[in-house]
Amino acid sequence: MAATDHGVDRSRRDYAKPPIKIFKNLSSKIAAIPMILTALVVFIGCSAWTIVHSFTGSKLLPKLNFVGFDQYERLWSSRRWLVSVENLFIFGACSLVFTLVIGFVLAALLDRKIRFENTFRTIFLYPFALSFVVTGLVWQWILNPEFGIQSIVRNLGWESFAFDPLYNSDIVIYGILIAGLWQGTGLIMCIMLAGMRGIDEDIWKATRVDGIGTVKTYIVVIIPMMKPVFVTALVLIAAGIVKVYDLVVAQTSGGPGISSEVPAKYVYDTLFGRQNLGQGFAASTMMLVMVVIILIPYVYLQFGGKKNQ
Repeated sequence: MAATDHGVDRSRRDYAKPPIKIFKNLSSKIAAIPMILTALVVFIGCSAWTIVHSFTGSKLLPKLNFVGFDQYERLWSSRRWLVSVENLFIFGACSLVFTLVIGFVLAALLDRKIRFENTFRTIFLYPFALSFVVTGLVWQWILNPEFGIQSIVRNLGWESFAFDPLYNSDIVIYGILIAGLWQGTGLIMCIMLAGMRGIDEDIWKATRVDGIGTVKTYIVVIIPMMKPVFVTALVLIAAGIVKVYDLVVAQTSGGPGISSEVPAKYVYDTLFGRQNLGQGFAASTMMLVMVVIILIPYVYLQFGGKKNQ
């Protein structure tokens, strides 16, 4: 009897033994294999191939005739590339700030549970359902001085009114920015609103008991609690900034002259227009570096901050 009990206890210990770590959630790991292979082969593999060929003198076809950093020297001595980087910086900085501010303000207004909230939310989010090409064409018409805003205002009696950003090389990037904000702000608003709705109602009650005003509550209490939401919004906005292309092509095609060029358009035109693969790959590599620079703060905020806590 004692031997039998001893055998039962040993079988129970064997049964209670935790499974090998590598076999935990095995089905989900197997399901993720195609995605992992795609990321390794398509993204990492193609990125490495592009970086390697950016150091070659490839023209119409890729060739491994290495020329060192010649392609990068030509790239950074090209006025068109410098203009495109400057435009990306202006567009990116303004888009990042205004999208976050406008999105947060709209979300805060809707968070007050106003009437027809669903209607307003749909109106603000609807532009995001449109493609960048459609958005660009719509705003090209709106900003056209012959039949757009400028024409309408002048017909109302203000003959000296001038508003033609897409035809002014000094401010054309801001005309593109208007279209980008119109389309992207609605998504950020919904993300912010979801974050606000996830905050415990007791916090609001406590601030009201302490006599803290609504605006101060959002600034001092709510915003610090929404750090993960802001990080997510920041990454989404930054990803859209680096790859901006459709808006520029639809609105200005890079004009007037080269005043609205952006890196993505430079890469496309160099690869398929001028058939200079080496130069296009060098520009693509620099865009990849921009993405990495953007991801570093994100990775630090997501993982580095947790380790320090």
